[in-house]
Amino acid sequence: MSVATATNYLAAIAHIPVGASLRVDDVAWEDYEQLTYDLRESSAVRVFYDQGRMEIVSRLTKHEKPVKVLHTLMTALGDALDIDVESLGSSTLKKELKDKGAEPDDCFYVQHAALIIGKDDLDLQHDPPPDIVIESDLTSSSLDRFAIYAGLGVPEIWRVFNRRVDIWRLTDAAYEESRQSAAFPFLMVEALNEFLLLGLAEGERKAAQALREWVQKQ
Repeated sequence: MSVATATNYLAAIAHIPVGASLRVDDVAWEDYEQLTYDLRESSAVRVFYDQGRMEIVSRLTKHEKPVKVLHTLMTALGDALDIDVESLGSSTLKKELKDKGAEPDDCFYVQHAALIIGKDDLDLQHDPPPDIVIESDLTSSSLDRFAIYAGLGVPEIWRVFNRRVDIWRLTDAAYEESRQSAAFPFLMVEALNEFLLLGLAEGERKAAQALREWVQKQ
C-alpha cells in the first residue's frame, strides 16, 4: 500500500458517521492487509473484505449489549461443562487463498480451543477458523458477510438482530438457519434466546447463573 493510499483510507475512516459504512472496490489484498495492520489498535471500525471489495463499518457501541451478554453466556457454558471456550473477540479473520477477511463482533473456539490457546497470531492458512462467530446485524451491509464466513470455513454463526439471536450452520458452501447449535448440540435457539433476554433485562450475572444451573439439569 502506498503512503498516499494508507493516508486516504485512514482519513476517510475518521469521517465515517457512527453506524455508517464505507465501501471501496478494487482493493488489492496487500492494501487490505496493510489497513488492518494500521487499525490493529483501533476498536472504532470493523473491516470486511471479499475478493477486492472492502467495507469499513463504524461500530454502534450502544447496541453492543446483546453481544456482551452472549459473551458472558459463552463463558458460563465453558464453566458449566468444564471445557475450554476461548474468545478471540473481534480479531481479524482472513485467508489469502480465499481472498476473504472479516472482523466479527466476537468469535469463539470450542472444539478447537486447544489448538489456539497460547497463540499470539491467528493464521487461517494453518489454524482452524472459530467454531462460532457472533455477528450483530444492526446495519445494512454492502457485502454478504455470510459468504465471507463461509469462505473462511466458519461452521456456525450466531446472528443478533433486534435483541434476538438466530443460529446459522454451514452446510456445504452456504448457511442454513438451525434450531440447534453445532458446537453445543444440547442448546436450542429458544433456550439461548431466553437467557439472552434474561441478561438484557436483569443483568449478565443472573443470566450466567441461570444458564449454569440449566446445563446441570440437562
